[in-house]
Formats: sequence, structure tokens, C-alpha cells
Amino acid sequence: MEMALWDLAGKAYDIPVYQLLGGKHRDQVRLYADTTASVVPEVYAERMKARKEEKGFTFLKMDFGIWMIKDIPGALVNAELLEEEGRNRENTPGHYNQTEHPFTRIQITDKGIEILCEYVAAVRDAIGYETPLASDHYGHIDVNSCIRLGHALEPYRLAWLEDMVPWYYTDKWRQITLALNTPTLTGEDIYLKEEFIKLIDTKAVDMVHPDLATAGGILETKKIGDYAEEQGIPMAMHFAGSPVSFMANVHCAAATRNFVALEHHSVDVEWWEDMVTGIGKPINDRGYAVVPDSPGLGVELVEDVVREHMDQETGYFEPTPEWDSERSWDRIWS
Repeated sequence: MEMALWDLAGKAYDIPVYQLLGGKHRDQVRLYADTTASVVPEVYAERMKARKEEKGFTFLKMDFGIWMIKDIPGALVNAELLEEEGRNRENTPGHYNQTEHPFTRIQITDKGIEILCEYVAAVRDAIGYETPLASDHYGHIDVNSCIRLGHALEPYRLAWLEDMVPWYYTDKWRQITLALNTPTLTGEDIYLKEEFIKLIDTKAVDMVHPDLATAGGILETKKIGDYAEEQGIPMAMHFAGSPVSFMANVHCAAATRNFVALEHHSVDVEWWEDMVTGIGKPINDRGYAVVPDSPGLGVELVEDVVREHMDQETGYFEPTPEWDSERSWDRIWS
């Protein structure tokens, strides 16, 4: 709703949203992309290389974690917790996916760390060191394992280590950040600026990572970025959604001085860009998105395309009473 109101305000005054936010610092917004992982390091590396050479991305992110090594003897301590998929539903209390990192008591051995580093080394060999490479999704491991893994990864000069523990463990984040030379980052699950302020003021992280749709909208994300800038903290932006929400992110990123890169999570969805009109295609222009100067967000929704790709059992903006009884994903951390 907040994004829609900014769009309407921009169209009413015949100016782009970034102008309503105070003007833009850049004409293009840098994008970063991750890709589907593989348990074979060489395959993973080729997929990441294709993101750079075929899609033109100049900033990449890879996911690697304990799920990749859970079946390797001697790689993990307490690995059987990862095998309890049949004992509890994935979204119920007590399941691994609903257990905060310090409480799983899963630890990475030296062997496990060495194998995970092989994945990063393979990607670095494929893309070189000129391209920033961030990382995410290590698994639910404790602070000690996070630090041990972080030290081992330092030779690969990663852009950041993302969501190593839940965002609300401020002291644990500070402990990790002070121990490592690689930048730390969190924030995609945080609502409103106040919790970001705690992380920033205590210097618990090196970078912040709001998701505009989760943080509270365009203005709230701008406020988060501006506060972080005052403290010398860069801001990357998490994103996984529609092109309309994407353009809201683009305007916010353009108007925020300390912005680094915006996530593009629909690179392989062929019809994703067809959901909107009003801007040049492809939206991903060799790793950047052009900031539109047209009024509002600069795009119009193509409802026929949206309907074409909806779940056929669901109507267009119709009630969903089934969620009144179905257990939802209540986890507030990554």
C-alpha cells in the first residue's frame, strides 16, 4: 500500500518518486544476483560465471552452508538434526528450520570448513577477484562456528557475510563482527528503523540490508539508509518480488547516498519483466537498472500477464480464508 501511495503521489505531481524523496544520487542502480547452488563445486562455479558473462552482473552472491555437507562423514557435529525432516513439519516448533542458530548445537569441523571453502574457491577461480562476491545461507550454527568459518573465508575477499545468526542477537553480531575482517550484514527481516539503529549504534554489523517490503516501505527504508550513512555504514538492499516492488526499490536506492547494490532474485523467470510496461527492457541492463524519470514509480502493471501466471486455484485479489486455519511461516529471522 505504501508503495502504491508514493506511485500515486508522483503521478499526481507529475514527478518521479525519487524526486519526492529529495532527488537522486545516481542514474543507474547496481544489481546483485545469486543463483541456484550445486553440491558439485565446479557446476556451481559455472553457474556463477554465467551470471557474470551471459547476464552481465557485476556483483554476485552465492549460497553455501551445512546442508551441502550434511551427508559427508566427519564434516559436522550433531548433523542428525538436519535429518529430522520426517519427525516434524518444516514450519512447526522444534524443527531445525524453526530453531535459532545457537540452539541447534550443530558445529562445523575442520573438514567441513575445508569443503565449504572449496565451493568459494571454485567460484572465485571462475569469476576472478574483480567482481564483488557476497555470501549467504550458512545454516543454523553457533557463533563459534560462524567465526571459525569466517576466518577460513577471509582469503577469498567476500563482499559480506549475510545473516550468520538471527538479526536480534545484537551482542552475538558484535562478537562476530569484531572477530572478522570480512564485512558482516543483516536486516532483511527487520521491520522499521528502530532495530536497525540498535545494530548501527552498537557497531554490531558492518553493513545493513533492509528489504523495502519488510522494513516498512520506501520512506522507512530511506530513513534506515540515511541513519546508517550518518554512522558511516553502507546499505545493500534485499529484494525478491514483483517488478512493481522492484521499481520502488530502484527509486529508494537512487535517492540514498550510501546504497551499494540491490538484489535481483528473478533473473531466471522469463516472464517476470512482462508484468509491467513503461520502462526499457531488459530491466537488468548488464547488471544495472536505469532509474526512470517518468512520474511515480515509472511502470504500469499488466494485469493479463499477472493472471496468466497465477496459481490457477487462486483468484485475482480474492480472499484466502484457508490461511485462517493453516499454520503459517512464523519465523522472523533468516
